[in-house]
Amino acid sequence: MTSLEAVKPWNDVRAGRRSFLTAMGAVGASIATGVPAYASDDARDVTKADGYVDVQLVNITDLHGYLAAAPGSNATIHGNGGQTYTVGGVAYMAAHLKELRDGRTNSIFFSPGDNFSGWEFDTAVFADEPTIEALNLMGLDFSTAGNHEFDKSPAMITRHMEQGIPFPVVGQDTSFIDSTGHRFRGADFLYYTGNVEWRRDGADVLPAYNIRHVTGPGGKKIPIAFIHLTAIGTEVSSTAYLPAVKTRDEIRTVNRLAAMLKKRGINAIVLSMHDGAVAGADFNAGRNPSGPAYELALHASPDIDVIVTGHWHTRFNMMLPDPNGVPRPFVEAGCYGQLINEINLKLDPRTGKVVRELTVSTNHPNTRTGIAPDPEMQQVVSYWNVQATARANSTIGRQSGSFLRARNAAGESTMGDLVADWALWAGSQPTDKNFNGNRYPNVPAQLAMVAIAPTIGQTVIAGDLVYNAATNGAVQFVHAWRGVGFGDPVVSVWVTGQQIHDALEQQWTTKEGGGMQYAPFAVSKNVRYSFNSVAGVGYRVDPYDVYIDGKRLGLKKRYRLATLAYTLLGADGYPALTEFEEPFTHQRDFESFVNFVRQAGTLVPAPANRVSVMSSGELESELGEIVDPVEPILSDGTPMPRPEAAIVTAARPDDQPYPPC
Repeated sequence: MTSLEAVKPWNDVRAGRRSFLTAMGAVGASIATGVPAYASDDARDVTKADGYVDVQLVNITDLHGYLAAAPGSNATIHGNGGQTYTVGGVAYMAAHLKELRDGRTNSIFFSPGDNFSGWEFDTAVFADEPTIEALNLMGLDFSTAGNHEFDKSPAMITRHMEQGIPFPVVGQDTSFIDSTGHRFRGADFLYYTGNVEWRRDGADVLPAYNIRHVTGPGGKKIPIAFIHLTAIGTEVSSTAYLPAVKTRDEIRTVNRLAAMLKKRGINAIVLSMHDGAVAGADFNAGRNPSGPAYELALHASPDIDVIVTGHWHTRFNMMLPDPNGVPRPFVEAGCYGQLINEINLKLDPRTGKVVRELTVSTNHPNTRTGIAPDPEMQQVVSYWNVQATARANSTIGRQSGSFLRARNAAGESTMGDLVADWALWAGSQPTDKNFNGNRYPNVPAQLAMVAIAPTIGQTVIAGDLVYNAATNGAVQFVHAWRGVGFGDPVVSVWVTGQQIHDALEQQWTTKEGGGMQYAPFAVSKNVRYSFNSVAGVGYRVDPYDVYIDGKRLGLKKRYRLATLAYTLLGADGYPALTEFEEPFTHQRDFESFVNFVRQAGTLVPAPANRVSVMSSGELESELGEIVDPVEPILSDGTPMPRPEAAIVTAARPDDQPYPPC
């Protein structure tokens, strides 16, 4: 191709009929070099763009509150022929954004989601408000709601993050003083999703799309629509267990919305979706794509001109043919502040259509060298670091002795008993009306069971609470926060006595290659039971030896059980508890355990007498091997963030791959 005039329009019927393979061959040549992705050779020559309206789309995704730096080996990425880049940090990101957007009249900055629900301590302990302050300062225009934006409740998005309404307790749970000296005021932007609905009536939880206008010749306003999608299954993920909502099918949703927008006369449409794919290791290329976003991209309406993805924490940048064989950008900009994706569009000023063959997409590394960090943003990051240090060292309660994970012969421990008592307390607490993800009444829990050494997935226990005589047993905020939790809510449910019995039986499994494993539950202080480890499968726990509040377990009776959403979803391998009724989601583990310590005043270790063993001989061989979950590590040897580790190690149907987010 030597000139734009010599090329048939890409939306011409004849061009639309060119085969998928032919289009893929042309695109493959443009992305194999590891340079910006071009829709055609004409996109490489800016002189071909005369007379068209220039639009810059800039996006970031899956920041997860990592304002200071990307964690561990995530701070190093590779691209452009194998070149290595050190990346991360919003102070550098702000500086790069200013350079990228400088002088661009029609620049739109958005995100496919998961920027708050922070995993970095400095942001997470302040209800992710520091992330919103940073996004406001960077000038984010709008965002798709990712699955983690729903971690607490839909109202956390709309009433708190958007509107700044505090709940439940100002200065303790939300609404902290920001770097400007003011209480949290909310985001300067809105959240969207087209496929999350209320179960009660099918209404959208958030607006499905938004329309921005760019300026053309003579001040003409040209609309660009943005459709938004959230990952399927968000409502039943362990971190965002929301009985009141459900997610709709992605492809039907996006095609319906695209047709509606087209009918309204909007001829430029962008899909921002919080679902992703994998497409090779080079952040500025794309090879052998696969995953849900890729499958959607193959079938999404040809009226969509751009597909921007997130959720899978991957990095790729490519042109992918639509169902008519016409290339369009298909991109994901990593995670934790690694990249900034820039897509440059050319719009026909008469029709408002994207001139698709002139589209260019680039993933820019958020480098920490060759550019000075933005001083205003650096001040924000430093402020929250100081605040987090002060909060970490604050005293929230006391303990009269140590709580340790070391187990006795029956698998019981003082730390395990403590978290079971916390779960019972958490499953009995009233919940602020703004935590509106629930569908059923809040019936207080009658007992709690917590997996303390599951053979699959992770345990909610992350450390010991060791008595410090020098501080007279003071419990610091940081020890409670980091001792229990990986971002999972306590959920109370109705189960039968038979299910409780069966779950206790499922503590024993056969190891691969033979031999027995024991994956003990911790039970709350009102539960006592005995087991015979040498009895046959299904007979180790006699229902007559299980007591709740001093009464023998009734197999046909219903009980209100408190446990982690992780367990109820089968992520840690106890299938008996995956069938339940009327779930009610309570506070997330981090925040909930801190509040438990606050209200307790002084934590007193209880005698380890809740579980007893009826057997003889060599107890260890009879009991089975207890294997503590191993948290995965990053490539540099540092531990993976606990929320991420819980997700990637969880049991999944058919062992399907799952994004680490």
